[in-house]
Amino acid sequence: MNNYMLTIPILIPVICGIFLFAMQRRLSGNSRIAGTVMISGLAITALSAVLACMDSESLLLWRMTDNIAIYFRKDELSMLFAVLFGGIWLITGIYALSYMHGDRNRLGFYGWYLLAEGPLIALIFAGNIVTFYMFFELMTLMTFPLVMHDRTPEAINAGLKYLFYSVAGAFMVLLGVFLLSGYGGLNEFTYGGILTADVSSHPGILYGSAILIIIGFGTKAGMFPMHSWLPAAHPEAPAPASAVLSGIITKSGVLGLIRGIYYCIGADLLCGTVIQKLWLVLALITVFMGSMMAYREKLLKKRLAYSTVSQISYILFGLAVMEPVAYQGAIMHIVFHALIKTMLFMAAGAYIHQTGRVRTEEYSSIGRAMPVTTWCWTLCSIALVGIPPLSGFVSKWYLATGAMRSGIAIYSWLGPVILLVSALLTAGYLLPFAFKGFFPGEEQEQSADRSVPANTDPELKMLIPMLILTILTVILGIWPQLTEVL
Repeated sequence: MNNYMLTIPILIPVICGIFLFAMQRRLSGNSRIAGTVMISGLAITALSAVLACMDSESLLLWRMTDNIAIYFRKDELSMLFAVLFGGIWLITGIYALSYMHGDRNRLGFYGWYLLAEGPLIALIFAGNIVTFYMFFELMTLMTFPLVMHDRTPEAINAGLKYLFYSVAGAFMVLLGVFLLSGYGGLNEFTYGGILTADVSSHPGILYGSAILIIIGFGTKAGMFPMHSWLPAAHPEAPAPASAVLSGIITKSGVLGLIRGIYYCIGADLLCGTVIQKLWLVLALITVFMGSMMAYREKLLKKRLAYSTVSQISYILFGLAVMEPVAYQGAIMHIVFHALIKTMLFMAAGAYIHQTGRVRTEEYSSIGRAMPVTTWCWTLCSIALVGIPPLSGFVSKWYLATGAMRSGIAIYSWLGPVILLVSALLTAGYLLPFAFKGFFPGEEQEQSADRSVPANTDPELKMLIPMLILTILTVILGIWPQLTEVL
């Protein structure tokens, strides 16, 4: 019976989501009940995911063929992601209660938000690449309506772009999995690789499958050249959807890369090959390009979207280095970025929700009007830049140290240099927002729009999630060992 615990956090949000859709007409005038169903479902899912990690080992759900099985299991990596994803999905759900209040289709948002969590938890506990791929595709279909929630032409186009890129990337993964199927690539995930047949005599198959998996999962992670769905989707999606798209959904692509390269193919088979160098090049291009685009962007949520493109590729660079310290830095940055960027999108949503402003230059003196929100923004911005003792510093230190230890020709020094330049650009596009919010300058203060009165921070349902994520960002900077995966 304990093994079936792995299915409970998968089924609970799906059942709650279906219930909301089935009762949508009856609940349309009673958002309190709908909100209670959503938060209860999210809380039970988060708790049951933790309990499943403690009590369950593995579960064979069914066999499609002799070689293809739908299989769940837990390991250290799935335990970390279950806590991270379940916790942030719950916190963002609480934020959504206030943010979506007054939206005429909020019950639809709640329903899709719940339905999306089911496959997300399922791919965390996926025991092989086939199971992971199946729920990875299903997650895309469940999150697609969140992007196009507003049903405006711009939102629909953004949703279709997200769907097209995601499906295209997933098809690349499917082809890569098909190439590996004859070499033991469908077996249970094991760190170090699971290929049972000798692929040295067929390097083309190995390299071809590896690059397809890297670009395919990298699409969901926002890696160049398949990154443009992120800056298209974020400005159009509601702030709670943007928060989880950036903080969580992109990490599903990262998890796919870890499972595909480290737990399926085996990083040792790719070390020193052209595939590793190509991955390093793509990751570093994305780091620099995303930072430059964010620095130049004036729309607040779009700036954060380009920032996500850059910051996720810090993680991809650490994985591509294929060195233990860099790998640890990548795992840490997964956690830190998820907390930080979810909070920044929540803050951006709070600014837009309270003021109606969407451009960065429109927020002079906002720190006086919304002090709590702006302090949360400031602390998380400092952490994302990588200033000690906040969390972003620790992961970037590990990434740079691992790169220098790797001794990979140019990349052992070029990587840390680009990470440093990107950190400076990050400071350039995040910190001035905070400085001008608190210290606009005499000339700007005189010309500032006075339409935003003092103390217009949002209500507690929006503030408390932001405060929780900010506090965690500080705590994990002081005790980063809490994120370690042995």
